[in-house]
Amino acid sequence: MKYQEFFENAVSSLKTEKRYRIFADLERQAGKFPRAIWRADNGLEREILVWCSNDYLGMGQHPDVIAAMSDTAQKMGAGAGGTRNISGTNRPLVELEMELADLHHKEAALAFTSGFVSNEAAISTIAKLLPDCLILSDQLNHASMIAGVKSSGVSKQVFRHNDVEHLEELLAAAGKERAKLIVFESVYSMDGDIAPIEKICDLADKYNAMTYIDEVHAVGMYGPRGAGIAEREGLMDRIDVIEGTLAKAFGTLGGYITGNSAIIDSVRSYAPGFIFTTAMPPSIAAAARTSVQHLKNSQSERDGQQRQAAQTKKILSGAGLPVMPSETHIVPVFVGDPDLCKKASDMLLEMHGIYIQPINYPTVPRGTERLRITPTPFHDDHLVDGLCNALQDVWERLDLPKIEPGSFYDLKCLEEQQVFNAAGG
Repeated sequence: MKYQEFFENAVSSLKTEKRYRIFADLERQAGKFPRAIWRADNGLEREILVWCSNDYLGMGQHPDVIAAMSDTAQKMGAGAGGTRNISGTNRPLVELEMELADLHHKEAALAFTSGFVSNEAAISTIAKLLPDCLILSDQLNHASMIAGVKSSGVSKQVFRHNDVEHLEELLAAAGKERAKLIVFESVYSMDGDIAPIEKICDLADKYNAMTYIDEVHAVGMYGPRGAGIAEREGLMDRIDVIEGTLAKAFGTLGGYITGNSAIIDSVRSYAPGFIFTTAMPPSIAAAARTSVQHLKNSQSERDGQQRQAAQTKKILSGAGLPVMPSETHIVPVFVGDPDLCKKASDMLLEMHGIYIQPINYPTVPRGTERLRITPTPFHDDHLVDGLCNALQDVWERLDLPKIEPGSFYDLKCLEEQQVFNAAGG
């Protein structure tokens, strides 16, 4: 058995399909965000502009957040020293969980080392503890949620993305007496659309189902205190479990769930992904708590980010670039080909000093490859204009599709064309 060949072939197939991922070697610069130092393969370094960071509000460079991390590390050391059960439950972490429970107006919260772990551990554990549970999962749920569904080992059904009529059909067929868990996101990070949360909650009430919402791309960003879309729409009390991350708008690291004390204690007591993982270091917990506290009381970052996201959509769309419709801070620009998407990303970086990672399959469906742009409050109008000029240059060089200035690229047109082509039209 030539084991090595299996791995070489696996990597080779990714390269053949033009979806092999190459990581940009970046050095973020505190106080200069969104600027960073890029180290090219030839060893040369240059300053570039990052346009695809999930540090949506620049909180990763906030002086108070940095100070909290530094001060706590000096006092308590670098690591947690163990799992939560074995010496790893540090005071900053306990205080962070209290802060997160308050953020979402829930009885309790539980912090994990990543958002992926929190989804995988929580969804799988909650479903396992419910008798004969049926999970109903949105078609475009994140990989971490899908992992949690699979790990649960219970029955599952996938409803069409944001399609409440399809969801109701599945709920009605399951019956009111069966245990049911609806898992969905608030903001879908590749398209920038928002779930019909109130309608899903109405169906959950009607058919006696639990609700689990992933707010990772919304916490810090929406609502009067930054608790997410459910807070903005006054629906937090109707969601059984709210999951979020500390690694995006809050600018640090980790994931969490919030809910009533019985649910949170059950996950704490039964989830292997929580029990057997070393706890979050106290310095990170302190930094995260500081960021959460700040964004509970400050609206300026959210206002600035929303303005620059709207400005970016307006300028790029006005130039005829194929901006896809988005209700949120996500600005997807359609390319539709994995090779060209990678080439566009490379040209932006090498020729214009702009870093936007290409988004290819399996993150998005084949044929919908795109550049995913995430403006922050620190991407001022001058930088937006520079981005537009750079994209126009790359679009001309690669002969990429453009649209009527001021309009948005509609994926339904692509789907209709694909059906037409498949039928031999």
